[in-house]
Amino acid sequence: MQSLWQDTVKVPRFPQQEKDLKTDVLIVGGGLTGLLCAYFLKSAGVDCLLSESDTICAHTSGHTTAKITVQHGCCYQKILADYGKTGAQQYLNANRSALAAYRQICTGIDCDFEEKDAVIYAYHEEEQQTLKAEENAYKLLGMPVQKSACEALPFQTLDALVLPRQAQFHPLKFAAAIAKDLPILEHTRVKKFDKTTAFTEHGRIFAKKVIIASHFPFINTHGLYFMKQYQYRSYVLALENAQDVGAMYISAFSDGLSLRNWGDILLLGGRGHKTGKKSGGFAELWAFASSHYPGCRIRESWATQDCMTPDDIPYIGEYARSLPNFYVATGFNKWGMTSAMAAAQILTDKIIGRESPNAAVFSPIGRKFKAQILVNAFTSVGNLLCPLPHRCSHLGCALRYNKAEHSWDCPCHGSRFSKKGKILDGPANRPL
Repeated sequence: MQSLWQDTVKVPRFPQQEKDLKTDVLIVGGGLTGLLCAYFLKSAGVDCLLSESDTICAHTSGHTTAKITVQHGCCYQKILADYGKTGAQQYLNANRSALAAYRQICTGIDCDFEEKDAVIYAYHEEEQQTLKAEENAYKLLGMPVQKSACEALPFQTLDALVLPRQAQFHPLKFAAAIAKDLPILEHTRVKKFDKTTAFTEHGRIFAKKVIIASHFPFINTHGLYFMKQYQYRSYVLALENAQDVGAMYISAFSDGLSLRNWGDILLLGGRGHKTGKKSGGFAELWAFASSHYPGCRIRESWATQDCMTPDDIPYIGEYARSLPNFYVATGFNKWGMTSAMAAAQILTDKIIGRESPNAAVFSPIGRKFKAQILVNAFTSVGNLLCPLPHRCSHLGCALRYNKAEHSWDCPCHGSRFSKKGKILDGPANRPL
């Protein structure tokens, strides 16, 4: 399914690999994270090369709702509980730095960058309690606390927390602008590594350091990322004849609704679920839209996929103790815009030997053990033993057929395949 962004801009195309190549830093993955890593490394004078298995921003980065905000749902209360004020401040500062970097870069780019308020709303009493705890976290971290009656929303809310001067943009206009002069290979899938030498479908790439920015890491023998996160699928309708809601809205609960505008088009998102599970998806969104915006029309509809971590903090830093000279950026928990920028800033600092004051809380090494890891392990074992015929090429889990999108989806680690077996989403690195 093509998103509104993909339908309204032409992203530049790049060649595929034709011979063995050398580079100081190989970046695997051509989403926004990989592009920003290449952008900052090249600006710092570092020899780098980006390898993308498809075309740049063809997947998650091209199917985002493109909110640039440090307000990541109700995350700060959880981060304070797990990592204290120091960890929560590092997380906040990294995302503030990311927002500032977008402001600066977008000054010279026509990418529909607009400052907007970000709003978390509570619809139920339980959400209201969660929102109150988040408000207390804001106060502790020195974040501005503002309230809203959410009068622009077509339903009644109990409470809402506003963060002013956040932003939104057209992600592919931005990506097209920063990518045009970068060293990029498309249709060049990295299949495996021997130390820091990558083996692709077309040859080898010799590197000194490697950044894995492929959404879900595919190196299974180190880091255990297939145990430490899962994938979550959610849905978006781009609606004409709906409403300008004025700000960027998100529910206090993860299965609620997201709303923002691009011009006179309303992006209505939500109704997510773990990949491989059943959901009402588009039908539920359309039921809401047709009820609250009679006469609206769907211009585009699409689904997106996000990597979710147990503690709401991305994995950004060294890939694993056992894998030197490898770095990773994954687990953005549905907040890929600021997380991509923060990851690029942190990893660039690490590679060029510059101090990165906010890096510690994101480090994948030494993170706290969470019960979700046991849940992931139980899910994987259950699906490995399930006697269904279609098996994922990643680690062999039984696949489920997704009727809404006509795909085979893996409930263990989120890989997705077309009916003919083509890879739609990783971490699978081989077709069915």
